[in-house]
Amino acid sequence: MANTLRAVSPRVRLALFLTGLFALTAVASVLLFAAGDRAARGGVFQGASRPATIPRQDFAGLRDERGRVVRLDALRGSPVVVTFLYTTCEDTCPLTVDQIRGALDELGHDVPVIAVSVDPANDTARAAKRFSLQRRMTGRMRWVLGDEARLRRLWTAYGVAPQTEREEHSASTVLLDASGRQRIGFSTSVLTPQALAGDIALLEREGATAG
Repeated sequence: MANTLRAVSPRVRLALFLTGLFALTAVASVLLFAAGDRAARGGVFQGASRPATIPRQDFAGLRDERGRVVRLDALRGSPVVVTFLYTTCEDTCPLTVDQIRGALDELGHDVPVIAVSVDPANDTARAAKRFSLQRRMTGRMRWVLGDEARLRRLWTAYGVAPQTEREEHSASTVLLDASGRQRIGFSTSVLTPQALAGDIALLEREGATAG
């Protein structure tokens, strides 16, 4: 057997090794997906639960990239994804939005997605539209834009640090339940489409049961 292995060319051995590696990666992906699916079906949230004492915080009459007022009351009855982004971000923000888009695709239908600006000086309506277009989220995500004073109320309510010249903002995504209460939080480092879709589905089932 050893003589047979030595007779195989290095290129063939490399191909066999890579084939085995890809097979193991595929199996691992399936197992992770299955684990997430079981957690969702078993009623276990995969994100971090938020304290029930956090008060509901509306969007204070702030407007989206099309000039429309964003009101939390108008979104009641459905889970809402609230994430914190800035339009000139080149790493965590695009990744976050790609994960959210993947979750909506995984879920099979859209729920409201709100992107709260963390860099009001640069997050103009035009820049927000461009960002959404680049991430293929036009019509699936609304921005909350405005001045720093009013946005800071939202940052504080969600425990988020804004973008500054010296520090990166908090890469945070929060799920609101059908009543508008903060329920589940994800940092971008652990956010996956399967986990977010699973937790949205759990909140939807919870809301249907309560209704």
